[in-house]
Amino acid sequence: MGTVTDGLVGRIRDSQPRLWLLLRLNRWVLAGCVLAVVFVSLVLTTSVGDGPFRRLVADHDALWWIFSAFIGAIITGVTLVVSIGQIVLSQELGAVGDQRERMDQAMDFRQDVESEIDLDVSPPEPAAFLKLLVDRTGAQAKRLRDVVDDERDEELRERIDDYVEDLLENADEVSEGLEGAQFGTFEVLWSSFRFNYSWKIFQARRIRDDHAESLSEEAEGTFDELLERLKLFGPAREHFKTLYFQWELINLSRALLYVSVPALIVIGSILMNVGPGAFPGSTLGVDNVVWVAAFGFTVGVTPFVILLSYTLRIMTLAKRTLAMGPFILREAEREEDIDWS
Repeated sequence: MGTVTDGLVGRIRDSQPRLWLLLRLNRWVLAGCVLAVVFVSLVLTTSVGDGPFRRLVADHDALWWIFSAFIGAIITGVTLVVSIGQIVLSQELGAVGDQRERMDQAMDFRQDVESEIDLDVSPPEPAAFLKLLVDRTGAQAKRLRDVVDDERDEELRERIDDYVEDLLENADEVSEGLEGAQFGTFEVLWSSFRFNYSWKIFQARRIRDDHAESLSEEAEGTFDELLERLKLFGPAREHFKTLYFQWELINLSRALLYVSVPALIVIGSILMNVGPGAFPGSTLGVDNVVWVAAFGFTVGVTPFVILLSYTLRIMTLAKRTLAMGPFILREAEREEDIDWS
């Protein structure tokens, strides 16, 4: 049977710097870097030649044409914020019966997990809950290895040893990442995505099917319990992923609201006060009107850049986790990696 690397980085054909940029880098830092690139690029490209931009301002009222469009764009961005807020709120609003059903479903799932892992009360924090589930899955894998030690099928014992060693290594890594992680930060999701439960479900089912005649009744029962624990991890992670998406959309809405009003003030000030004769002279060899125009343009695109930085992470996560359960969509885990003979 082929093998698949555990961990989100190892399971997709993306470079680590690119994945770090898309997922792990702080969204405000990413937005700041993009805005810095925009500002520097505008200064460098606009300052070429003997003051061409000031002539454009004087002859064609370039500042008005550039910045007047920002007013409508920023106001449209505020409208977008309201729309995003309505989408998020629509998930939370409902009649008392709907709210009670959501509560019952959440409690039923928690009780199913507690029953499966033999625990009276599970932790309320998402990171601790996922950590407990991963740890108990690892413990069940160890039990499976102990049970098959008495089996006569040597190939079965070797495959179980390899499987359990791989699962425990991955589980320990994920558990360490979840230790003390706080929901609302990306660390909870990042660590949970590194547990390749879908591949482990496939491997367990494949081993059990290939050696069905060699398995004792106790070993089959242990296999079933391990599969149940692996299957519980999927909906638990997807639930917290959904909550995180809502959390991020709310943060995005607040961020856009925070920057929209200052952006409108800066754009309005430039439109009202900067003319052909404004800011005479140069700084660092660059016409002062270029500095002002580049700064104003950068401030004007700030809401869009913040929207871009948050959306990049959300869309990347959504793409990488489209399938829940024993289905593999990523190119790095196609059928060619699996020996079906």
